Amino acid sequence: MSEKTDTLVDCPPKPGEIAQLVRRMLEVIGEDPNREGLRRTPERFEKAFCYLTSGYRQDPGKLLGGAMFQVCYDQMVVVRDIELFSLCEHHLLPFFGRCHVGYIPRKRVIGLSKVARLVNLYARRLQLQERLTRQIAEAVMEQTNPEGVGVVIEARHLCMVMRGVEKQNSRAVTSAMLGVFREHVQTRQEFLTLIHDSDRPSR
Repeated sequence: MSEKTDTLVDCPPKPGEIAQLVRRMLEVIGEDPNREGLRRTPERFEKAFCYLTSGYRQDPGKLLGGAMFQVCYDQMVVVRDIELFSLCEHHLLPFFGRCHVGYIPRKRVIGLSKVARLVNLYARRLQLQERLTRQIAEAVMEQTNPEGVGVVIEARHLCMVMRGVEKQNSRAVTSAMLGVFREHVQTRQEFLTLIHDSDRPSR
């Protein structure tokens, strides 16, 4: 199933409901929702907002269920630098960055593209970065029963860049380590080394 098809979901239950609220919001701030530049903004916002919150209407079990394969492999698998975009639940402003996911399988591996789709599933909800990190790790743990899982997210938050402290170069880094990634220092260090090795292109 294509990425586009995955995210075309019904939202809200009554089409146009969010658009009506946006139109009223524009009036409250002193704008004219009927002027040319804003005439279709409420509908555009509704469509975009439904896309950005489509993760509420997706099931991680169904997402991963058909993409696990029996393989005689028990070493670490790492998918790093997964682009991530989400909305902070405190201000409904975006935060964005990179997610790194590693796990040690018990003879069952996940299709690599599904790891990125799982990140998207949870990112397309109103989020806290800390919760998002934990949800991704727990989903991999629950659905695939690996030896352990490690997830690290590095992100910039527009609620810090555009308002408040206005620190434009700040990044938040969060991690969730489960199973052997939490219990064994060497396993955890191997994961952290793989996601931060010197081969990473400069940004």
